[in-house]
Amino acid sequence: MLNLALHVARSTVMMAECTNLQFVSPFAFEAMQKVDVVRLASLSDPELRLLLPCLVRMALCAPADQSQSWAQDKKLILRLLSGVEAVNSIVALLSVDFHALEQDASKEQQLRHKLGGGSGESILVSQLQHGLTLEFEHSDSPRRLRLVLSELLAIMNKVSESSGEFFFKSSELFESPVYLEEAADVLCILQAVCRGLIKNGERQDEESLGGRRRTDALRFLCKMNPSQALKVRGMVVEECHLPGLGVALTLDHTKNEASEDGVSDLVCFVSGLLLGTNAKVRTWFGTFIRNGQQRKRETSSSVLWQMRRQLLLELMGILPTVRSTRIVEEADVEMEPNVSVYSGLKEEHVVKASALLRLYCALMGIAGLKPTEEEAEQLLQLMTSRPPATPAGVRFVSLSFCMLLAFSTLVSTPEQEQLMVVWLSWMIKEEAYFESTSGVSASFGEMLLLVAMYFHSNQLSAIIDLVCSTLGMKIVIKPSSLSRMKTIFTQEIFTEQVVTAHAVRVPVTSNLSANITGFLPIHCIYQLLRSRSFTKHKVSIKDWIYRQLCETSTPLHPQLLPLIDVYINSILTPASKSNPEATNQPVTEQEILSIFQGVIGGDNIRLNQRFSITAQLLVLYYILSYEEALLANTKTLATMQRKPKSYSSSLMDQIPIKFLIRQAQGLQQELGGLHSALLRLLATNYPHLCIVDDWICEEEITGTDALLRRMLLTNNAKNHSPKQLQEAFSAVPVSHTQVMQILEHLTLLSASELIPYAEVLTSNMNQLLNSGVPRRILQTVNKLWMVLNTVMPRRLWVMTVNALQPSIKFVRQQKYTQNDLMIDPLIVLRCDQRVHRCPPLMDITLHMLNGYLLASKAYLSAHLKETAEQDRPSQNNTIGLVGQTDGPEVTREELKNALLAAQDSAAVQILLEICLPTEEEKAKGVNPDSLLRNVQSVITTSASNKGMEEGEDNLLCNLREVQCLICCLLHQMYIADPNIAKLVHFQGYPCELLPLTVAGIPSMHICLDFIPELIAQPELEKQIFAIQLLSHLCIQYALPKSLSVARLAVNVMGTLLTVLTQAKRYAFFMPTLPSLVSFCRAFPPLYEDIMSLLIQIGQVCASDVATQTRDIDPIITRLQQIKEKPSGWSGICKDPLYKNGSGDTGSMDPDVQLCHCIESTIIEIINMSVSGI
Repeated sequence: MLNLALHVARSTVMMAECTNLQFVSPFAFEAMQKVDVVRLASLSDPELRLLLPCLVRMALCAPADQSQSWAQDKKLILRLLSGVEAVNSIVALLSVDFHALEQDASKEQQLRHKLGGGSGESILVSQLQHGLTLEFEHSDSPRRLRLVLSELLAIMNKVSESSGEFFFKSSELFESPVYLEEAADVLCILQAVCRGLIKNGERQDEESLGGRRRTDALRFLCKMNPSQALKVRGMVVEECHLPGLGVALTLDHTKNEASEDGVSDLVCFVSGLLLGTNAKVRTWFGTFIRNGQQRKRETSSSVLWQMRRQLLLELMGILPTVRSTRIVEEADVEMEPNVSVYSGLKEEHVVKASALLRLYCALMGIAGLKPTEEEAEQLLQLMTSRPPATPAGVRFVSLSFCMLLAFSTLVSTPEQEQLMVVWLSWMIKEEAYFESTSGVSASFGEMLLLVAMYFHSNQLSAIIDLVCSTLGMKIVIKPSSLSRMKTIFTQEIFTEQVVTAHAVRVPVTSNLSANITGFLPIHCIYQLLRSRSFTKHKVSIKDWIYRQLCETSTPLHPQLLPLIDVYINSILTPASKSNPEATNQPVTEQEILSIFQGVIGGDNIRLNQRFSITAQLLVLYYILSYEEALLANTKTLATMQRKPKSYSSSLMDQIPIKFLIRQAQGLQQELGGLHSALLRLLATNYPHLCIVDDWICEEEITGTDALLRRMLLTNNAKNHSPKQLQEAFSAVPVSHTQVMQILEHLTLLSASELIPYAEVLTSNMNQLLNSGVPRRILQTVNKLWMVLNTVMPRRLWVMTVNALQPSIKFVRQQKYTQNDLMIDPLIVLRCDQRVHRCPPLMDITLHMLNGYLLASKAYLSAHLKETAEQDRPSQNNTIGLVGQTDGPEVTREELKNALLAAQDSAAVQILLEICLPTEEEKAKGVNPDSLLRNVQSVITTSASNKGMEEGEDNLLCNLREVQCLICCLLHQMYIADPNIAKLVHFQGYPCELLPLTVAGIPSMHICLDFIPELIAQPELEKQIFAIQLLSHLCIQYALPKSLSVARLAVNVMGTLLTVLTQAKRYAFFMPTLPSLVSFCRAFPPLYEDIMSLLIQIGQVCASDVATQTRDIDPIITRLQQIKEKPSGWSGICKDPLYKNGSGDTGSMDPDVQLCHCIESTIIEIINMSVSGI
């Protein structure tokens, strides 16, 4: 049905302009579409004439509907047609042979395509004897069909040759009004397709005659069938053709379905084109607007003019009807509050007004529409109207304000400027009322403040970004166009002092989070802090920032961290050098403590917190950032003779830093970058809270195993109180069952739930050192301590150190503080001696020692920065004398490093001393060397069964476990700072610990780097220690580097032989000769050099003993024989004389003893080489 109507319209388009043509009405079209016989019967004869081809075909063709009702309707249609004379001619048209006609038409198309459109040959009709109109008049119905079809095919062929461009072709048949009805009947019978009207249409339809013809034709068709209008409009937008048609159809639709209160279809359609995501459509329609403005023919026939007129009518329709321009005077105070002399927008019109403002912004900013004086006047009236206090009203005011900034040309006269100033003043006055009534946190008051601050700081680009963001479109705004508005803001409405005073009074945003969008008070305060307006005008902003930090929630608002950073900078850095006191005040310690009320306390960390975790984490970030910035700016502040107050250590001790960090770890997605920022600050200022082992332990505690344990949690475990745990510990000397049961239940609790038990657990650790306490209790206490260490490490460490102090009768134990332990970490090792043989508690002690060593480094570094400038005058005098500007500061740094090195090395030496067996253990036959030998005997297959049993027994002893724990810590310390290993080995330690340290500390291989330097030391003891250490390293790490160092050691020993006195020679070679055996075992290529060295030592010793030549000569002779024929002496090591020494060596001369030692060394080397070990 639509195709039929489209073809009727197309035939009318190609005819001459006939103003008296009649078209199918929507009523008639709907009646025909629905086959409503009653409505068809009510049509007039002219209206019915247009529908005759369809009705006749309907009456003659066999219907698909065989129902009785359709049979009755068909009779009515036949009755309706019986009185119309033209029916007979249409019946004749329908009686032709359409199959033959279709074949001839196809041949005609091929012929015209082959010969060109200008060919006069035709298959459908023979040569015409007369003109086309006369032939049409004299022809019968079949020939009339052929004539019209031939003419139509000629036009279609011409269209295809023109590549879709519009052209005008005269047609005698279609232009004759006499034969219009008959030609239209023929077209209706032929049923051609007409979608190409849009697809082949012009991109800008109002620019050409063809475009206007297409637009008129399709517009008439859509008037005929209004239900298809929106579909045709969709085709127009899809093809980006005929924009005027799209607007015209929208205008027709708007008039038919106009809504007084809602947003019209015209506003929605044009806004969608200009503000949609399709850039091609936006450019296409923008070109339509620009081209339409350039034409001088801007009359009522122009679609653009009609659109602008309709938009203006809609705008004027929602403007307040009564409006007074009287400015409120000071005397009008008796008026009711919040009642303005300006009549405002109706509430039902606010949304429509906002849509109109955005549309005009898009038309002017994107499409380049230049408003007329009338449009500009009405727009200004709408923008300065006063909406009700609703969320939509807040949105309308924000849009109006941004539109004033974007298009300042709308304000052109002094009266209009005064109107704008009055409206802006009203905005300032009513902002608080709007926010309280509408319930919208982000109101236009913050935007006013923000724009005022941008104007004061001349950040015009920021204002442009703000305007574009609020309007929701990217438009071009020249900074020069804001000059007048800047003057009004900075001089008349918002002076800088007024801005700062007003900003402090703005209420904070309740429950501020990233879910609250728009421009908030925090944006304004941030900009004012950046420009230092508060300090410049002596306005305190500390309370406002504190209140806002308290009123925060997740997800974290992205402006909070920049706000804290710029606030800290305003505290430490003065606004100007001339006025060093012009700074903001920091948050007080009492205010900080109140934030953590509920998570700090004497006994536990309660979960009923007053403030959110977000507020606590932000305050923690503030404190850590403040302390870091204070240290970083120490020198700058000293030159300005300013010393801002640092927060006390007692305050930091009361803040559960690790607990808060662990909470933040589970909220990383909601906290944005806060968690990573806190980790960075912790790693710098609190390295003892960032120990890798702790993070690994936390992963285990919070993993799947923890969930399984929680599933096993019973009510009994929850019911155990700290008091019951204390009673169970008191009964430990009598019974272990109760305390074991409670401790096992406590392992099912989370770290936060364990906090109330921390004090009881640590205070009773001393009792666990008594003999008879089961190992399971000790291990469970260790496990609970490690869990507590993940949430409250610093308090836990202090309590543990105080609990493990040695108990001395009649001596009151000292209670150490956190500060004491950071200054002297070695206090941790001054614990009860029994801890050194209790592996679970020793593990805790070593963990605390590692933490406090790291804390001491950070403490001393901070102390150095804090006191770097306190003695500057005396330093300057010294500098003047010495002439080295950095001398004193470098000395302080070196002293600090020396102190830290001495502290670390002292800790290592104490730990190594703990590894040595006590006198009681020695009495039982325990020594570290035997421990290592027994470990090797377990691994070596040639060891005896007795050795296996001894190795297993020794591996299970407490000393062995403590040694393993200590070796693990020393390994970490050596890796973290290799200089510690170098310092410790230059100091030296008992040689009986060398087998333990070399085998138990994997990082001992780094000693190969400095052993040559250690051997070169003048002290004989250090040289001996270096060679003994090297011998064990060569066995453990048989590397090329070890070989080169061992060769160096052999050469050094040969050199020392020539320079040492008799006493020193004995003192040096007696402990180092066994090391030569290890060299040969690790590196057989050194055999010749070592054997030569041993013979040389024996010869030197023999030459010094003139009175005992007869005793020495045989030894020298044997040594020569051993060197020449070693195979003959391979079994001599079985002789106890050579294995354990020859006789009573104590009564011999030192040189004689050394000779015997050389002989036994050579024999051991020979046996080792022969047996292949």
